[in-house]
Amino acid sequence: MPNPSTSPTLGVGMVGYAFMGAAHSQGWRSVGRAFDLPLSPVMAAVCGRDRAKATAAADKLGWAATETDWRALIARDDVQLVDICSPGDSHAEIAIAALEAGKHVLCEKPLANTVAEAEAMVAAAEAARERGQLAMVGFNYRRVPALALARKLVADGRIGALRHVRAVYLQDWGADPELKLVWRLRKELAGSGALGDLGAHVVDLTQHLTGELITGVSAHTETFVKERELPDGSGFGQVTVDDAALFSGRLTSGALASFEVSRFATGRKNALRVELNGSRGSLAFDLERLNELEFYDNDQPASEGGFRRILVTEPDHPFLEGWWPPGHGLGYEHTFAHQARDLVQAIADGTQPRPSFADGLQVQRVLAAIEESAEKNAVHTPVPAAE
Repeated sequence: MPNPSTSPTLGVGMVGYAFMGAAHSQGWRSVGRAFDLPLSPVMAAVCGRDRAKATAAADKLGWAATETDWRALIARDDVQLVDICSPGDSHAEIAIAALEAGKHVLCEKPLANTVAEAEAMVAAAEAARERGQLAMVGFNYRRVPALALARKLVADGRIGALRHVRAVYLQDWGADPELKLVWRLRKELAGSGALGDLGAHVVDLTQHLTGELITGVSAHTETFVKERELPDGSGFGQVTVDDAALFSGRLTSGALASFEVSRFATGRKNALRVELNGSRGSLAFDLERLNELEFYDNDQPASEGGFRRILVTEPDHPFLEGWWPPGHGLGYEHTFAHQARDLVQAIADGTQPRPSFADGLQVQRVLAAIEESAEKNAVHTPVPAAE
């Protein structure tokens, strides 16, 4: 059992300190106390352009030092891993520079704003791996224990041949009429709107849970509010991303999938729901009940049929060995500790962490196909196969 006081350290430097930065910080603070790790993460420095705000964030979130230039963060000798939590337009430049400087990289999803950027990041990650540096993209919902259990049940054949996937991810913060033109509503910064922010998650989860790829899509997108007040109050600007996306898809096996993502689903705060239907059974998950997984076993006699609730809090469930006695549920923040645990273990072992940058590129290709289909009024659009 590794001893945190004697284990080699892994210095972490993080770029960005807002919502995702706070979530990642929670993961780095707690992972070494919950799990026995071969390396001890050290929160070396956080980077933000405004020194006063970055310093305040460092004090609040637990970082030892502050930088105002991400290049300076990468250059620090006490940083071996760069964690990128900044807007999407900066992901490629920072990640590639960090990998070329000999650092490991964790990059928040979606991997990039364009397929071309994602391809460049994958190329940099592949070259870096030859030198011993590893890269991972942060799709944290893979680390919900109930979803990790769902993945195992599918891989074990418990639902049989896949027939259907339906996934929705709904929020309502975009429906606020007073919402300013924040960076998430500007394509040049965010890449896309609900599609990249929420759709990336359901696309990745679908491919991860099923072990299949989405091979083609038909899509509609919509921007409900076209103009918003600028953050400084000096006027108004155009919203250049989607507010919602509705799309269907076909998977490698021929299974059919349907998806809906929105920031205008009034009353829905963070409603992520996924259901898989197969020849032998079905699985259903709701993030608002994230410690539970519903399982329907079609092999049972009809007289005993029905979905049953699995309370995913047992010590032998995925990730639960580090936490509480059975029945004591986990929360959203734990997914970031699980993400950190898996990455630290992969770095120590020298193995490729998942999801890889290549996985992130695959999601990016699906998102691009969705946008292309929507521009053509839902014409079926193939997703280019990986080379």
